[in-house]
Amino acid sequence: MDITTFGGPVPQLGIGVVAPFDFALDRELWRWTPEEISLHLTRTPYVPVEVSVDMARLISEHETLHNAVMALDAVRPASYAYACTSGSFVGGTAHERAMCVSMSGAGGGAPSVTTSGALLEALGELGARRVSVITPYTASLTDSLADFMGEAGVEVVGRQYMGLTGEIWKVGYRNVVELARSADLTHADCLFISCTNLATYDVIPQLEAELRIPVISANQVTMWSALRHAGARAAGDYQSLIDPAARAALAPYQGRGIAPPPPAAAAAVVREAADWEQIAAPEATAAAPPDEPAADLDLG
Repeated sequence: MDITTFGGPVPQLGIGVVAPFDFALDRELWRWTPEEISLHLTRTPYVPVEVSVDMARLISEHETLHNAVMALDAVRPASYAYACTSGSFVGGTAHERAMCVSMSGAGGGAPSVTTSGALLEALGELGARRVSVITPYTASLTDSLADFMGEAGVEVVGRQYMGLTGEIWKVGYRNVVELARSADLTHADCLFISCTNLATYDVIPQLEAELRIPVISANQVTMWSALRHAGARAAGDYQSLIDPAARAALAPYQGRGIAPPPPAAAAAVVREAADWEQIAAPEATAAAPPDEPAADLDLG
């Protein structure tokens, strides 16, 4: 067989992704990516600092972003994404906008987004102005996220955090689900799960079915926005940000002020997803004291 009869590789669109040096969830980003799209990832330089406000500042400097995008520009991505929540919210909304300008300038004018900017886009898409947040961060970093959202006109009506300063990618689905269940959703329009190093793809549909509220995550909004700016649509069935049918299913519950009890079937699917990850669950997950790691998290 003459292989040349197939005409060569199928033309594809590329998305350039700049991730922090400790990012470990490349595979999860691909799950939101349609077949005709390629992801081109690079990392920021290593800095010997634990996950904190200081680290967030170091990995979001304009020179760092400029150099990372320049390294990706050789393959001409259709858009660029900075895949880090804390690095894009720690300097406030003005800094987030400047990051996008710096990336676009280095990338030949291609549209550029950050995770925190994508979060604001997603909340606008959902019409959500009151948000409950859960994070793996310390108290100070979680407060910085709330400050960023407040500056953008979004009210944070509840916050829970794990108190971690490293190896966040090891947190299992059960821990994420338990923290989400502990969130105060009484006055929330949406639940946001922060940090691109926290795996969330499989739990989003199950949490939406259980909590009866839109649930969005850092990696989800990053890919949704980057693909949208490139003229493509993210994959993600049964996720209200992406799937119109999933969003319509939640519409009857919006504005009621409180979520109804979780359906048993939805809870069972959450357990099944967690079992698939082979993560052993603790009895409960509670918010950690300020800036101290939570002792009862399963990081195995």
